[in-house]
Amino acid sequence: MDKLKILQSFIGKEFTASPSPFMRWLNPVIISAEEGQIEFQYTVREEWLNPMGNLHGGVTAAIMDDIIGATMFSLNEKNFIVTVNNTIDYFSTAKENDIIVAETKIIKRGKQFVNTQCEIWNADKTRIIARGTSNLFKINN
Repeated sequence: MDKLKILQSFIGKEFTASPSPFMRWLNPVIISAEEGQIEFQYTVREEWLNPMGNLHGGVTAAIMDDIIGATMFSLNEKNFIVTVNNTIDYFSTAKENDIIVAETKIIKRGKQFVNTQCEIWNADKTRIIARGTSNLFKINN
C-alpha cells in the first residue's frame, strides 16, 4: 500500500480515510501531499476555542502533531515513527469559522530520528499563527 498515493488521492477533499480517529475528528482537507511535505486546511470550530473565543493553543499543538504524523505516513516507512518532543511558538490566533492552513516539511531525516517543521497560517498566508519543530523516533516493529 503506497501511503503517499492514498494522501494524494484526497487532494482537495476531506481526509476521511485517515487511520487516525483524531485526524478524522480534526477533519482536514488535503491541499498538497509530497513525500516529506504536507499541506492541510482546517476550519476552526467552536469546540476548538478557548474562553476568549480564540483558537486554543492546545488544539494548535494537536494540529501540528497530527499533520506531522501524516508527513511521516507520506514516507512509506515500514517502521512506526513516534513523537519525542514538540516546540511551538505562537504568534497570532484564529476565530471560529476561520480557515487555517498547516504545512510541514522534513528538516532532517536520519536513520533513527526525523526532525520536522510545521507552520500554521491564516487562509491567505499573510499572517502566521504558529511555528513549531518536532523530533520523531523510528520504532522497529
